Amino acid sequence: MTETQAAESSGIGAIIRGLIEELIGEDKTVIEIPFGNGFFNISSSTVTMWKIMAVLIVICIILSWNLKVYNISKRQAITEFIVVGLRNLVGGFLGHTAIEYTDFLVTTLILIGVSNLSGLFGATPPTMDLNVTIALALVSITMVEVAGIRKRKFGGWLKSFAQPVAIITPMNILEVGIRPLSLCMRLFGNVLGATIIMELLKKMVPVIAPAILSVYFDLFDGLLQAYVFIFLTSLYIKEATE
Repeated sequence: MTETQAAESSGIGAIIRGLIEELIGEDKTVIEIPFGNGFFNISSSTVTMWKIMAVLIVICIILSWNLKVYNISKRQAITEFIVVGLRNLVGGFLGHTAIEYTDFLVTTLILIGVSNLSGLFGATPPTMDLNVTIALALVSITMVEVAGIRKRKFGGWLKSFAQPVAIITPMNILEVGIRPLSLCMRLFGNVLGATIIMELLKKMVPVIAPAILSVYFDLFDGLLQAYVFIFLTSLYIKEATE
C-alpha cells in the first residue's frame, strides 16, 4: 500500500470512527429526573420512541373511528385492506398453532418499521440505540417463552429443554439467551450501519448519491429489518407452540 492509499484509508477510518462516536458515543440524555442521590436519565431515543408511539396511537384512533358494517368509507376500506394484509403476512409465518399471536407481531412490525423510517423525517432512529433493540428483543423472546408455557404448561415447557435428549439441555438453555442477543444485535447493527453509510456519503458526495441511496438505506432496508425481526420471532413462536 502506497503512502497516498494509506493516508486515504486512514482518513476514511477516522471519519467512520468519528461518526460512530457521534452517533452512539456521546451522551444522549434529554430529560433528567431527580432520583435518590442522582438523576434518572431519559435518552433522546426513548423520547423519540414515545413520540412515534403517540403518533401511531392517534393514527389508529383516526382510522378506527366510526367503523361500519355496511356502506363503509374509503378510510375504513383502506384500513381494513392494510390490517388484513399484515395479518395474512404474519399469520402465514405463524401457522394455525400460533395464530393468536398475530396481532402482537403486527403491532411490533409497525412499531419497528416506523422507528426505522423516522430518519426520513430528520429524527435519529431509536432502533439505533442498543438499549431500545435489547428491550424489543426481550419483549419478543418473553412472548416466545409465554407461548411455549401456554401450549405445553409449565412442566412440559421445562421438559422441552431436555428434548430430544437430556444431554443437550445446557445448549437449549443457552439458546434462550442467544436468541434475544441475535435479534437485538442484528437490528441494531443494520440500522447503525445504514446510518453510518449515509452520513459518510453526505460528507464525501454531498449532492446526488445520498438522495438516491436514501431510498434504499432509509426506506427499503428499514422495512426489511423490521420484516426480518418479525419473521425470526414468528419462527420461534411457531416452534414453541408445535
